[in-house]
Amino acid sequence: MLSIDLTGKRAFVAGVADDRGYGWAIVRALAGAGASVCVGTWPPTMRIFTKSLERGKLDMSLPGGGEIEFEQIYPLDAVYDLDEHVPEEVAEDKRYAGLTGYSIQGVADKMRADFGTPCLDIVVHSLANGPEVQNLLVETSRHGYLAALSASAYSLVSMVQRFGPLMRRDGAFVSLSYLAAERVIPGYGGGMSSAKAALESDTRTLAFEAGRRWGVRVNTISAGPLASRAAKAIGTIDRMVDYYADNAPLASANSPDEVGWAAAFLCSPLGSGISGETLHVDKGYHAMGMQADTQLGTD
Repeated sequence: MLSIDLTGKRAFVAGVADDRGYGWAIVRALAGAGASVCVGTWPPTMRIFTKSLERGKLDMSLPGGGEIEFEQIYPLDAVYDLDEHVPEEVAEDKRYAGLTGYSIQGVADKMRADFGTPCLDIVVHSLANGPEVQNLLVETSRHGYLAALSASAYSLVSMVQRFGPLMRRDGAFVSLSYLAAERVIPGYGGGMSSAKAALESDTRTLAFEAGRRWGVRVNTISAGPLASRAAKAIGTIDRMVDYYADNAPLASANSPDEVGWAAAFLCSPLGSGISGETLHVDKGYHAMGMQADTQLGTD
């Protein structure tokens, strides 16, 4: 039987803070396929996340039995490439108190110290933030626009730059995008549509550069909307999910697990010929050019 087997592979999934988002679904799929998993979580949520784990408040179950076990949990703030780039006011913030080495390079250095080099087969970028996401693009400030690109797009470039040297050949990077990179999605503002467009463009260029330099693949998944805790920052997220369910060819919203399975496939030997790809996992919604509820579609 042909199956996804990631036994002996190590994955780092950046952007996990709870058990409700796509990042967690990807963790679940990778662990279910046999990979060992490390995660990176935003420093202000680090203590909440670890306490939730300790108190058994997160769904650690795996399909077919067993539970998720993390090799390591690292604080990660992907806005900062190097530790020395962290502003003093951030380092002294009580939410960051007691935490060090949470820049992208800082986490790469910790992984090198913990596991040696090479030590990674899979890196997942499940990171996005737009401080002005509820603003129309035409009303977005320069600061808000650049902040969205920094956290949501350049962070992938920085991660490939710094984790690439830790990767074994035939490894894989995967990120999460959204259809707003290609189409107008009202309500998805603050420069986030621009950030997703940059992410997809960078995926293609990084696929070439990282493929030639380290022999690894770089792909992104354009996932349908999910009413996760993080996505609640988008005030219209529930309406977006409902609209997809009403108009997608498969007439439903995709589940977190479906995105997780797609990521596991792209990171597995079954996806060894795929790089530079934007894979839509949205029940086919991206193919639609008209609302389903029209006279043309009544039959």
